[in-house]
Amino acid sequence: MKKIDEKIKQLVSEMEKTLIAQTDPPGVGLAANQVGENLSLFIIKPSEKAKIKVFINPKILKIQNPNVKSNPKSKKIKKKPVKLEGCLSIPRIWGPVKRAKKILVEYQDCTTESVVRGWFQGFEAAIIQHEIDHLNGVVFTQRAMEQNQKLYKEVGDQLKEIEV
Repeated sequence: MKKIDEKIKQLVSEMEKTLIAQTDPPGVGLAANQVGENLSLFIIKPSEKAKIKVFINPKILKIQNPNVKSNPKSKKIKKKPVKLEGCLSIPRIWGPVKRAKKILVEYQDCTTESVVRGWFQGFEAAIIQHEIDHLNGVVFTQRAMEQNQKLYKEVGDQLKEIEV
C-alpha cells in the first residue's frame, strides 16, 4: 500500500481504540489480521504513557544482538529473569520467546507516504517482531515451542505449566 487513504486511517483509529481498551492485561501491540483485515499493518504501544506507533508494510532489514561481555575475574553468572510473552489473540497463555535485542525496520506510518527506517531495541523490538510474526501467520506459542520453551496458562493469580 503506497497511498495512506482515509480507509487506512480509519482502520488505524479503530485499532488504537481496541488496543487501548485491553487492560487485563494491557495490550502493547495489535496487527490488522487480528481484527479481520488482511493488510500488512500493525500498531504498538509499549507502555501506558507511550504514543501509539503505526507500522505499514514493515520489513526487518537487520538484526543485532549485542555481544555479552563476560568479566573473567567474576565467578558469578547473572541470569536475567525470563520475560514471558502473551497475546491478545490467545488470552491467559504465556511463554518465553527469544527475540532479537535490536532490529532495523523499514515501514510507512500514517503521516507520510515515504518509507521510514528506524532502529528499535529492547521491549519495542520484541513487540515489533511479535506483530510481524502475526502478519506472517505465526503466533508466539509456535515460536516458544520451536525454541523448546514451556507454555503457561494463567489460572487465577498463578501460572500453571501446560502439557503440550
